[in-house]
Amino acid sequence: MSSPQMPPWLQEQIMKLQQTQQNLQSIMTQKQHLEIEKAETAKALEELKKIADDDAVFKQAGTILIKSTKKESIDELEEKIEMAKTRSTVLEKQETRVKESLKEQEAKITEMMKGGPGGAPPAEDNPRK
Repeated sequence: MSSPQMPPWLQEQIMKLQQTQQNLQSIMTQKQHLEIEKAETAKALEELKKIADDDAVFKQAGTILIKSTKKESIDELEEKIEMAKTRSTVLEKQETRVKESLKEQEAKITEMMKGGPGGAPPAEDNPRK
């Protein structure tokens, strides 16, 4: 006695769902790294604003330090924070879209499975019609 095989169209939908889940995980990981980067940059900016205007400031470039000015460093950090905010907004929108897509895919798979084992997908969802 063999157990019934999952229909190919259902396997395909489940694979798409898994890919979407991986995509969501990737987006969330990127968001997490971005939040850490924003916090570190904000802390550096806060510390930089505490020093005197004529104090020596150095920035890292690879494995070396390069002398800079306080104003130049503040400008760079503020720009970095703005870029991170923009990237964060983009990631938020991507996350929302991917979550909506996941819900739709899960609903589609549930609907397909209600058709019973070996059943055909609904005609409008079958790419081979």
